[in-house]
Amino acid sequence: MEMAIEETKTLPRPITMKGGDGPLSYARNSSFQRGVVDAMKGMIIQAIASKLDMEKLCSGSSKTFKIADFGCSVGPNTFFSMQNIIEAVEKKHHTNNKGNSATIDLEFQVFFNDHTSNDFNTLFKSLPPSRPYFAAGVPGSFYGRLFPKSSIHIGHSSSALQWLSTVPKEAVDSSSRAYNKGSIYCTGTENEVAKAFAAQFENDMETFFNARADELVGGGLMVILTGGIPDGVALSQTSIGKFYDLFGSCLVDLTNKGLISEEKLNSFNLPLYFPSAKELKALIERNGRFSIESVDEIIEPVKRVQPMPSAQNSIVSHIRAGFEGLIKNHFGNEILDDFFACFAKKHVETGFVFAENAADNTLIFIILKRA
Repeated sequence: MEMAIEETKTLPRPITMKGGDGPLSYARNSSFQRGVVDAMKGMIIQAIASKLDMEKLCSGSSKTFKIADFGCSVGPNTFFSMQNIIEAVEKKHHTNNKGNSATIDLEFQVFFNDHTSNDFNTLFKSLPPSRPYFAAGVPGSFYGRLFPKSSIHIGHSSSALQWLSTVPKEAVDSSSRAYNKGSIYCTGTENEVAKAFAAQFENDMETFFNARADELVGGGLMVILTGGIPDGVALSQTSIGKFYDLFGSCLVDLTNKGLISEEKLNSFNLPLYFPSAKELKALIERNGRFSIESVDEIIEPVKRVQPMPSAQNSIVSHIRAGFEGLIKNHFGNEILDDFFACFAKKHVETGFVFAENAADNTLIFIILKRA
């Protein structure tokens, strides 16, 4: 326990999705993320079928196969992801042992990991009743050790690694060349700001991969899906960048109305960094503790349709489920309704996600194997 505490980096204010199961909760407003999980199912099945060495992983006396989801949030998407992995592993196991009457069925243990502030109560209340695995929660930042050495067979992380452990201190330091005044995110167009965020991401990835390399068994797989950008394209030129511009403009509007102080606005940056696939691959190779089995870039085409007011509530509910905690932590509870009302109005007026001049969003899907 002492070692785990020493090696785990904790956040002063961890970023978690909105808990509970109410109308604005993440559990009821994560269908976009569910679509990504469904789209990746075939790729995960194929990766496990071709990359997972079941004979090596299950050669001992233990037939317990252990899977960890890093950044599980509240659900239900983590349950779908874990079910997809288990189905693929079972298929591989039975294929390898076809015709062997002495084959012992695997038992599965799944560890759901997220920050201590994550709503684990709601997560476990919504566990599938007929799940084919034993479930356990593991609270703590994944930027550090969470499990004993060589104890996990497959690690999984979806839509989580773009969240940094912290905003680079230079980005909110008015005396720094990397001071990011006038923007709430790393646009990619300001060189010194981009360097500061890239350095923080590099630091976090080195910590993440070292921790996972210690925890995974030899031959174990790490499955990663994270947001990214096309090589050579600034985040501000993408659809997601246009969204963050709109997000920031609402904070500026509230500042102009006197609801937020200018000091509070200038000290706020989103702890997010979206790498290119090339950049992330280079960091993994530099770490040197995993072999890269595959890297795929998935393009999410921007829908060229005008958003309708009737869809407004659904869109804003999804955004609120993901970002309410972040806004509340920095600016306080009082501005939440005003902020999201402003966002809803601008969403209809501008069609931010559907901008014709925005590059399509990119997802990076990576399969790594522990040497």
